[in-house]
Amino acid sequence: MPLKARDYNSGIKPIWCPGCGHYSVLNAITKAMAAREVASHNTAIVSGIGCSSRLPAYVSSYGFHGVHGRALPLATGLKVARPDLEVVAVGGDGDGFSIGGNHFLHACRRNVNIVYIAMDNEVYGMTKGQASPTSPETWLDGKLTPYGTEVRAFQPCAIALASGAGFIARGYSGDPNGLAQLIFEAMAFPGFAFIHVLSQCVTFVPEQTAWKQRVHPVEGTPATAAEAAALIHADDGFGKGILYRNPRPVWPRLHPQAGGGEDPRAGFAL
Repeated sequence: MPLKARDYNSGIKPIWCPGCGHYSVLNAITKAMAAREVASHNTAIVSGIGCSSRLPAYVSSYGFHGVHGRALPLATGLKVARPDLEVVAVGGDGDGFSIGGNHFLHACRRNVNIVYIAMDNEVYGMTKGQASPTSPETWLDGKLTPYGTEVRAFQPCAIALASGAGFIARGYSGDPNGLAQLIFEAMAFPGFAFIHVLSQCVTFVPEQTAWKQRVHPVEGTPATAAEAAALIHADDGFGKGILYRNPRPVWPRLHPQAGGGEDPRAGFAL
Protein backbone atom coordinates (compact mmCIF):
# COMPACT_ATOMS: atom_id res chain seq x y z
CA MET A 1 0.00 0.00 0.00
CA PRO A 2 1.19 3.55 -0.69
CA LEU A 3 2.67 5.27 2.33
CA LYS A 4 0.85 8.21 3.88
CA ALA A 5 2.09 11.14 5.95
CA ARG A 6 0.62 9.64 9.11
CA ASP A 7 2.82 6.57 8.68
CA TYR A 8 5.77 8.76 9.68
CA ASN A 9 4.22 10.12 12.87
CA SER A 10 6.14 8.97 15.95
CA GLY A 11 3.10 9.11 18.21
CA ILE A 12 4.64 11.81 20.39
CA LYS A 13 2.38 14.85 20.65
CA PRO A 14 4.07 18.12 19.58
CA ILE A 15 4.21 20.74 22.33
CA TRP A 16 4.52 23.89 20.25
CA CYS A 17 2.28 26.86 21.05
CA PRO A 18 -1.18 27.00 19.46
CA GLY A 19 -0.91 28.68 16.07
CA CYS A 20 2.81 27.94 15.67
CA GLY A 21 3.83 27.49 12.05
CA HIS A 22 6.05 24.53 12.89
CA TYR A 23 3.04 22.19 13.00
CA SER A 24 2.58 22.75 9.28
CA VAL A 25 6.29 22.27 8.59
CA LEU A 26 6.15 18.90 10.37
CA ASN A 27 3.13 17.98 8.26
CA ALA A 28 4.92 19.03 5.06
CA ILE A 29 8.01 16.95 5.92
CA THR A 30 5.98 13.79 6.50
CA LYS A 31 4.02 14.41 3.29
CA ALA A 32 7.26 14.71 1.33
CA MET A 33 8.62 11.54 2.93
CA ALA A 34 5.46 9.67 1.98
CA ALA A 35 5.59 10.96 -1.59
CA ARG A 36 9.19 9.76 -1.90
CA GLU A 37 8.30 6.50 -0.15
CA VAL A 38 11.43 6.67 1.96
CA ALA A 39 11.75 4.04 4.66
CA SER A 40 11.85 5.33 8.23
CA HIS A 41 14.95 3.25 8.96
CA ASN A 42 16.72 4.88 6.00
CA THR A 43 15.98 8.44 7.14
CA ALA A 44 17.61 10.62 9.80
CA ILE A 45 16.47 14.04 10.99
CA VAL A 46 19.06 16.12 12.83
CA SER A 47 18.42 19.30 14.81
CA GLY A 48 20.08 21.80 17.10
CA ILE A 49 18.32 23.72 19.90
CA GLY A 50 15.14 25.77 19.75
CA CYS A 51 11.40 25.37 19.28
CA SER A 52 11.88 24.02 15.75
CA SER A 53 14.56 21.59 16.90
CA ARG A 54 12.02 19.49 18.76
CA LEU A 55 10.86 18.19 15.39
CA PRO A 56 12.94 14.94 15.19
CA ALA A 57 11.02 13.54 18.17
CA TYR A 58 7.76 13.80 16.25
CA VAL A 59 8.86 11.82 13.18
CA SER A 60 9.19 8.05 13.00
CA SER A 61 12.80 7.91 11.78
CA TYR A 62 16.28 8.11 13.21
CA GLY A 63 16.73 11.43 14.99
CA PHE A 64 19.50 13.37 16.66
CA HIS A 65 18.79 16.37 18.89
CA GLY A 66 22.17 18.07 19.07
CA VAL A 67 23.48 21.27 20.61
CA HIS A 68 22.76 24.87 19.68
CA GLY A 69 23.80 25.78 16.15
CA ARG A 70 25.42 22.42 15.37
CA ALA A 71 22.76 20.61 13.34
CA LEU A 72 24.63 21.01 10.06
CA PRO A 73 28.04 19.61 11.11
CA LEU A 74 26.25 16.68 12.76
CA ALA A 75 24.18 16.06 9.63
CA THR A 76 27.28 16.41 7.45
CA GLY A 77 29.21 13.84 9.48
CA LEU A 78 26.29 11.45 9.42
CA LYS A 79 25.86 11.69 5.65
CA VAL A 80 29.59 11.24 4.99
CA ALA A 81 29.70 8.16 7.23
CA ARG A 82 26.36 6.76 6.05
CA PRO A 83 25.75 7.95 2.47
CA ASP A 84 22.90 5.45 2.19
CA LEU A 85 20.74 7.47 4.58
CA GLU A 86 18.35 10.29 3.63
CA VAL A 87 19.59 13.06 5.96
CA VAL A 88 17.53 16.15 6.78
CA ALA A 89 18.73 18.91 9.10
CA VAL A 90 16.15 21.19 10.70
CA GLY A 91 16.43 24.31 12.83
CA GLY A 92 15.41 27.88 13.34
CA ASP A 93 16.71 31.33 12.52
CA GLY A 94 18.50 31.78 15.84
CA ASP A 95 19.96 28.29 15.88
CA GLY A 96 20.99 28.31 12.22
CA PHE A 97 22.00 31.88 11.46
CA SER A 98 23.53 33.10 14.73
CA ILE A 99 25.69 30.57 16.57
CA GLY A 100 25.28 28.23 13.59
CA GLY A 101 26.03 30.87 10.95
CA ASN A 102 29.51 29.68 10.02
CA HIS A 103 28.30 26.10 9.73
CA PHE A 104 25.60 27.32 7.34
CA LEU A 105 28.17 29.02 5.09
CA HIS A 106 30.41 25.98 4.89
CA ALA A 107 27.56 23.51 4.42
CA CYS A 108 26.55 25.51 1.34
CA ARG A 109 30.16 25.56 0.18
CA ARG A 110 30.92 21.86 0.73
CA ASN A 111 27.78 20.64 -1.04
CA VAL A 112 27.18 17.45 0.95
CA ASN A 113 24.01 15.70 -0.18
CA ILE A 114 21.68 16.76 2.65
CA VAL A 115 18.55 18.89 3.02
CA TYR A 116 18.48 21.84 5.43
CA ILE A 117 15.08 23.22 6.45
CA ALA A 118 15.35 26.49 8.39
CA MET A 119 12.11 27.55 10.08
CA ASP A 120 12.32 31.32 10.35
CA ASN A 121 10.00 33.18 12.72
CA GLU A 122 12.35 36.14 13.22
CA VAL A 123 12.50 35.63 17.00
CA TYR A 124 14.04 33.52 19.73
CA GLY A 125 10.80 31.87 20.85
CA MET A 126 12.08 29.25 23.28
CA THR A 127 13.75 31.91 25.41
CA LYS A 128 10.63 34.07 25.32
CA GLY A 129 10.91 36.67 22.61
CA GLN A 130 14.35 38.10 21.93
CA ALA A 131 15.38 39.47 18.52
CA SER A 132 17.08 36.96 16.23
CA PRO A 133 19.44 37.49 13.26
CA THR A 134 16.45 37.77 10.90
CA SER A 135 14.37 40.16 13.04
CA PRO A 136 13.54 43.40 11.23
CA GLU A 137 15.80 46.15 12.54
CA THR A 138 12.73 48.25 13.39
CA TRP A 139 10.97 45.52 15.44
CA LEU A 140 10.39 47.17 18.83
CA ASP A 141 8.91 44.29 20.84
CA GLY A 142 12.09 42.31 21.47
CA LYS A 143 12.67 41.73 25.18
CA LEU A 144 16.27 43.01 24.98
CA THR A 145 15.96 45.52 22.11
CA PRO A 146 13.24 48.08 22.98
CA TYR A 147 14.57 50.47 20.29
CA GLY A 148 14.87 47.76 17.65
CA THR A 149 18.02 45.86 16.73
CA GLU A 150 19.32 48.75 14.61
CA VAL A 151 21.13 46.06 12.59
CA ARG A 152 20.22 44.93 9.08
CA ALA A 153 18.45 41.57 9.10
CA PHE A 154 20.35 38.48 7.95
CA GLN A 155 19.39 37.43 4.42
CA PRO A 156 19.46 33.59 4.37
CA CYS A 157 18.79 32.99 0.67
CA ALA A 158 21.30 35.60 -0.49
CA ILE A 159 23.95 34.16 1.84
CA ALA A 160 23.20 30.62 0.66
CA LEU A 161 23.64 31.65 -2.97
CA ALA A 162 26.88 33.53 -2.30
CA SER A 163 28.22 30.54 -0.35
CA GLY A 164 27.61 28.06 -3.16
CA ALA A 165 24.31 26.29 -2.44
CA GLY A 166 22.98 24.59 -5.55
CA PHE A 167 19.34 24.42 -4.45
CA ILE A 168 17.65 27.34 -2.71
CA ALA A 169 13.93 27.62 -2.06
CA ARG A 170 11.54 29.54 0.15
CA GLY A 171 8.32 28.13 1.53
CA TYR A 172 5.55 29.25 3.85
CA SER A 173 4.09 27.27 6.73
CA GLY A 174 0.63 28.53 5.76
CA ASP A 175 0.96 26.56 2.52
CA PRO A 176 1.87 23.05 3.71
CA ASN A 177 1.13 21.37 0.39
CA GLY A 178 3.34 23.79 -1.51
CA LEU A 179 6.03 23.38 1.14
CA ALA A 180 5.78 19.58 0.90
CA GLN A 181 6.46 19.85 -2.83
CA LEU A 182 9.55 22.00 -2.18
CA ILE A 183 10.85 19.47 0.36
CA PHE A 184 10.21 16.65 -2.11
CA GLU A 185 12.23 18.52 -4.75
CA ALA A 186 15.00 19.23 -2.24
CA MET A 187 15.25 15.56 -1.23
CA ALA A 188 15.60 14.59 -4.89
CA PHE A 189 18.32 17.18 -5.53
CA PRO A 190 21.90 15.84 -5.74
CA GLY A 191 23.73 18.10 -3.30
CA PHE A 192 23.10 20.56 -0.49
CA ALA A 193 19.50 21.80 -0.64
CA PHE A 194 18.39 24.75 1.48
CA ILE A 195 14.77 25.64 2.20
CA HIS A 196 14.02 28.90 3.99
CA VAL A 197 10.59 28.52 5.59
CA LEU A 198 8.56 31.48 6.79
CA SER A 199 7.04 29.92 9.91
CA GLN A 200 5.10 32.35 12.05
CA CYS A 201 5.35 32.73 15.83
CA VAL A 202 1.99 34.17 16.81
CA THR A 203 2.91 34.08 20.51
CA PHE A 204 5.70 36.66 20.40
CA VAL A 205 5.18 38.23 16.97
CA PRO A 206 1.40 38.14 16.42
CA GLU A 207 1.64 40.53 13.48
CA GLN A 208 3.13 37.65 11.48
CA THR A 209 -0.42 36.46 10.83
CA ALA A 210 -0.34 39.09 8.07
CA TRP A 211 2.26 37.02 6.21
CA LYS A 212 -0.62 35.15 4.60
CA GLN A 213 -1.45 38.27 2.61
CA ARG A 214 2.19 39.02 1.77
CA VAL A 215 3.53 35.71 0.42
CA HIS A 216 3.48 35.30 -3.34
CA PRO A 217 4.87 32.81 -5.86
CA VAL A 218 8.08 33.58 -7.72
CA GLU A 219 7.98 33.43 -11.49
CA GLY A 220 10.10 30.60 -12.87
CA THR A 221 13.43 29.27 -11.62
CA PRO A 222 16.60 31.19 -12.56
CA ALA A 223 19.02 29.23 -14.72
CA THR A 224 22.18 30.99 -13.54
CA ALA A 225 23.57 32.27 -10.26
CA ALA A 226 23.53 35.82 -11.63
CA GLU A 227 19.82 35.55 -12.45
CA ALA A 228 19.14 34.03 -9.01
CA ALA A 229 21.04 36.87 -7.33
CA ALA A 230 18.95 39.43 -9.20
CA LEU A 231 15.74 37.66 -8.20
CA ILE A 232 16.69 37.26 -4.53
CA HIS A 233 17.86 40.84 -4.13
CA ALA A 234 14.80 42.26 -5.89
CA ASP A 235 12.38 40.08 -3.91
CA ASP A 236 10.63 41.42 -0.81
CA GLY A 237 11.50 38.31 1.20
CA PHE A 238 8.06 36.77 0.73
CA GLY A 239 8.45 35.12 -2.67
CA LYS A 240 7.91 31.36 -2.36
CA GLY A 241 9.15 28.70 -4.71
CA ILE A 242 12.49 27.45 -6.01
CA LEU A 243 14.84 30.44 -6.21
CA TYR A 244 17.82 28.57 -7.67
CA ARG A 245 18.59 25.03 -8.81
CA ASN A 246 21.91 24.12 -10.38
CA PRO A 247 23.64 20.85 -9.36
CA ARG A 248 27.40 20.58 -9.06
CA PRO A 249 29.73 17.80 -7.86
CA VAL A 250 28.78 16.49 -4.42
CA TRP A 251 31.32 16.35 -1.58
CA PRO A 252 33.10 14.17 -0.61
CA ARG A 253 34.27 12.96 -3.98
CA LEU A 254 35.64 9.44 -4.04
CA HIS A 255 39.18 8.91 -5.33
CA PRO A 256 40.91 5.63 -6.15
CA GLN A 257 42.91 4.47 -3.16
CA ALA A 258 46.56 3.52 -3.43
CA GLY A 259 46.68 -0.16 -4.27
CA GLY A 260 43.06 -0.20 -5.42
CA GLY A 261 41.51 -0.10 -1.94
CA GLU A 262 37.81 0.22 -1.21
CA ASP A 263 35.85 3.33 -0.31
CA PRO A 264 37.39 4.44 3.02
CA ARG A 265 33.91 5.17 4.37
CA ALA A 266 32.97 1.50 4.19
CA GLY A 267 34.44 0.90 7.63
CA PHE A 268 31.92 3.29 9.17
CA ALA A 269 28.88 1.34 8.00
CA LEU A 270 26.83 -0.11 10.86
